[in-house]
Amino acid sequence: MVRVALVTGGQRGIGAAISEALQAAGRKVVANYAGNDAAAQAFTERTGIPCIKFDVSDFDQCVAAIAKIEVEHGPVEILVNNAGITRDAVMKRLDRKMWDEVIDTNLGSCYNLCKAVWDSMSARKFGRIVNIGSINGQAGQYGQVNYAAAKSGIHGFTKALAQEGARAQITVNAIAPGYVDTEMVRAVPPEVLEKIIARIPRGRLGTAQDIARGVLFLTADDADFVTGSTLSINGGQHMY
Repeated sequence: MVRVALVTGGQRGIGAAISEALQAAGRKVVANYAGNDAAAQAFTERTGIPCIKFDVSDFDQCVAAIAKIEVEHGPVEILVNNAGITRDAVMKRLDRKMWDEVIDTNLGSCYNLCKAVWDSMSARKFGRIVNIGSINGQAGQYGQVNYAAAKSGIHGFTKALAQEGARAQITVNAIAPGYVDTEMVRAVPPEVLEKIIARIPRGRLGTAQDIARGVLFLTADDADFVTGSTLSINGGQHMY
């Protein structure tokens, strides 16, 4: 049976790797994106994965997008809440807008999309939800009060929602990536990156494919006894 999967932030970085891995596993994948039309078009041309543009922090847009996907592709049975942003600043410089943008996009989006697919998953007695948290939601990080709060909230959200979904055969799990070799991490000054890698027992940055493999495991049809869990993929940097 071909299952429809929606991956938010699914056409670049970790999200792109997740989308492509799910596609390779036989899922019908739809990738969400926020704003870069040219990049989304290029991703679709390269992979054949359709992209849908909507703001994950806007509840009404999320509901409308899920309805559109259901009409064009079928009911969403796999949801990967991967979309996220950063607005880093120490508390002295962290204004309310920076706080709200990160909380609404990183954490609010999990509510928005889970709410939009919940009734359908419950009625069908099947669902796989994976929320992408962060090592910094587990351990905290200087200058990331907003980001750490949002990602930590994802882990609590996951555990609570998993309890609600269990009887309807909906699993809800999280992945907490460590430092992954993405554009954002590669932009870090080399001397800082060196220090980050030195703190990782495995001795390297993670790859987007490392995270995608975790998603494949948690979204498999036979992963039905794994729910409410957080899978830490961080090379041993933080054992939580």
